[in-house]
Amino acid sequence: MTENPPRLATLGNGRAIDLEAVPLLDPGAFGQALLDGVAAGQRVAALFGVAGQEPGQTQLYAVLADDGHNRLRAGRTQICGQEFPSLTTACAQVHLFEREIAEQFGLRPEGHPWFKPVRYRHSWTGRDAWGRAPDQPILPAVGDFYQVEGDEVHEVAVGPVHAGVIEPGHFRFQCHGEEVFHLEIALGYQHRGVEEALIGGPDQRSLHYAGTLAGDTTIAHTTAYCQALEALAGCQKPARAQCLRGIALELERLANHVGDLGALANDVGFLPTASYCGRIRGDFLNMTALLCGNRFGRGMVRPGGVGFDLEEARAAELLRRLDAAEKDTTVAVELLWDTSSVMARFEDTGPLPRQVAVELGIVGPAARASGLARDVRQDQPSSIYRFAHLPIATYDSGDVLARAYVRWFEIQQSIGFIREQLRAMPPGAVQVPLGSLAANRLAVTLCEGWRGEVCHVALTDGQGRFARYKVVDPSFHNWTGLAYALRHQQISDFPLCNKSFNLSYCGHDL
Repeated sequence: MTENPPRLATLGNGRAIDLEAVPLLDPGAFGQALLDGVAAGQRVAALFGVAGQEPGQTQLYAVLADDGHNRLRAGRTQICGQEFPSLTTACAQVHLFEREIAEQFGLRPEGHPWFKPVRYRHSWTGRDAWGRAPDQPILPAVGDFYQVEGDEVHEVAVGPVHAGVIEPGHFRFQCHGEEVFHLEIALGYQHRGVEEALIGGPDQRSLHYAGTLAGDTTIAHTTAYCQALEALAGCQKPARAQCLRGIALELERLANHVGDLGALANDVGFLPTASYCGRIRGDFLNMTALLCGNRFGRGMVRPGGVGFDLEEARAAELLRRLDAAEKDTTVAVELLWDTSSVMARFEDTGPLPRQVAVELGIVGPAARASGLARDVRQDQPSSIYRFAHLPIATYDSGDVLARAYVRWFEIQQSIGFIREQLRAMPPGAVQVPLGSLAANRLAVTLCEGWRGEVCHVALTDGQGRFARYKVVDPSFHNWTGLAYALRHQQISDFPLCNKSFNLSYCGHDL
């Protein structure tokens, strides 16, 4: 792996640098630096706009994850006018980021091959790259969607309203018979404007916003948020708090992975594992409640540490529950691998080739199922993961089976990690005062949530308040991977493929 040319600033995960240390490049040099970094094996973790000091000016910031060297790269450019050169044709990882910039700041990425809104909402600045009326939400029109022409080609539209409590999302399939030629996904129906609401913070609401960015990923998002504040304030967390954060994060992973395996079993009509895992997921959620009183971990992670300690008696009870859940999970999940009808549905369904996963910037279990050893806990470790290492679980077929098996590997590793931390938890305080945030600084934090890489970027102004707060949920990277995995599959396999990725709507619609 070659070194990136020294045109971007270098920083570590969970670290802050002065804004002046982030090089301001001309748009051409900025784009070339991104392309050079990606060519050298780096990933686009974030690309976003920031309102400039003068009317009509917008700065673009980019953060590259240099996993091979355990560091991050950051750079920026200034756009004067309504256009900036698109990089999508040369780097597919930025295609959604560029469309998001157009939607939020009214800048048109010239040369973008598939230019359409991401969330169909009004821009932050009142400028709109598509000429829509300011402050007027507009739903996608038929002309926004890609269409395949030909004899016997037909279109199937699903959603955005779904049965039960499923979040809103629109899926449009171009099919020939049962074979899917193309799937297009339209989200944004519940866009909440959280990034805008965070500007001017932190305040009393900011931590609650972080905890509800994606409700099933409360611990990961809150951890990334608190690490950003701690970096900006120069706050060093106690060792015991770091340990407790790691335990909470792995419990969140366990609950969701077990639930996903049960849901996959349900999608192929295998009710024993579906029923067992539904109940066992509740057991892991109750372990999180044992930590902090909330099954999803609300209030557990706080700036400067954690909100709840774990005394010896509750630690012993948590170990007892963990041992019981491990036995039950093993029995339930191994039923999947021993049932040929289940394997027949999982194998070769929804494959995502390794090279495509690289080009799209796929993260989390979906990336590891395609053979990519990509995990923030190893590549960009912070907090407890700098001292306690988990092996990366990978598979190489990239199909539903691979995505299911990676979850099973990670379940076993997370249980071992929690057991080890509970038995060797350091003494001491669990929270220290945060202090004031430094002015005119940039902090980047990555956290390996159960879906994959959670990225938070915070920029402060001259008073130490948030001038911009950017959140990239792993779903933002991975929805395009689901669309690719459906190509040349049977449309009846969509629920199974969709669940094998299990991406977030609300995490995407920030």
